[in-house]
Amino acid sequence: MALRVAVIGCGRMGKLHARVLSEMAAAELVGVCDADRDAAEAVAAQRSCEAFTRVEDLVDRVDAAIVSVPTRHHVAVARPLVEAGKGVLIEKPLTADVQAGRELIALARSRGAVVQVGHTERFNPVVMAMRKYAIQPKFIESHRISPFTFRSADVGVVLDMMIHDIDIILTLAGTHEVVSVSAVGVNVIGDHEDIANARITFANGCVANITASRLAIKTERKVRLFSEQAYLSVDYQRKTGIVVRKSENLDLIHMARKAGIDDLAGLAQQTNYADLVKVDELTVDESAEPLRKQAEAFLASVERGARPEVSAEDGLAAVELADRIVQELARHQWDGTPTGRVGPDLLGEA
Repeated sequence: MALRVAVIGCGRMGKLHARVLSEMAAAELVGVCDADRDAAEAVAAQRSCEAFTRVEDLVDRVDAAIVSVPTRHHVAVARPLVEAGKGVLIEKPLTADVQAGRELIALARSRGAVVQVGHTERFNPVVMAMRKYAIQPKFIESHRISPFTFRSADVGVVLDMMIHDIDIILTLAGTHEVVSVSAVGVNVIGDHEDIANARITFANGCVANITASRLAIKTERKVRLFSEQAYLSVDYQRKTGIVVRKSENLDLIHMARKAGIDDLAGLAQQTNYADLVKVDELTVDESAEPLRKQAEAFLASVERGARPEVSAEDGLAAVELADRIVQELARHQWDGTPTGRVGPDLLGEA
């Protein structure tokens, strides 16, 4: 029997969620909800469901809902659903307020409600392919840059874009225990940072360097993992990747260790190092889109009452680290004593 589901928020992502749910046999799209009645009715007409303007009016009519409203409204919109014990998928980030996120999790536990966070990148086929190698990284480097989209202007680039990579890195690092964070950011268009870089050291020794920008000319989404077992390089956008495994290149390693400096110098003149290395292409299954995979996992968790693939606790861990990065941005001393500027500049101030 199909679960009765609603989508709250009829913006760009809400429309995509409504389309995916309307195509799934496991879901019955009961309705869509938006404070803007025209927006709700337009999507409802397109997806042959009912339009609502108040969350309270649909709580008793659904088993689960997807919350796709601006971040600052996440908790207020999700609360009546969670209080009723309904399953909720909340778009990333879980919330911009760490304490509000903790309170929502406590409420969900008390009501037995499943709460999943929309970190869709977890369902990206290249991420799923990468995680199959079970690499224990020592160093992680990620870049996520794109032109300004004029969306999510209520938060900075850390909560808008970097949050994707924060979640993936927390998963790959194998721990949520952070020893230190250093970060720098610049705001250009508004009060929030538009470009940011953070360096994170985890308790297990793993180090991550993350860069995010929403003011780039091109779009680039890449991650590289360095470990004792292998090197992985992944392009999220192109859905491609390579893996260089130590076990597959032992002959080359032994040769290099035994050779003297002069021998290596002579070898360098005779051949290209890249030609000696055995490189495997990442096997990527592109048969299903990430948003649909995410919806399938969410509905399965609601049906079983089980912990979701990306739990509220996972989402909160990402928000907590993002909050720490934003705090470090604000502490970064830019201009020293002449101006005393600290952190991202406020619009209109010197």
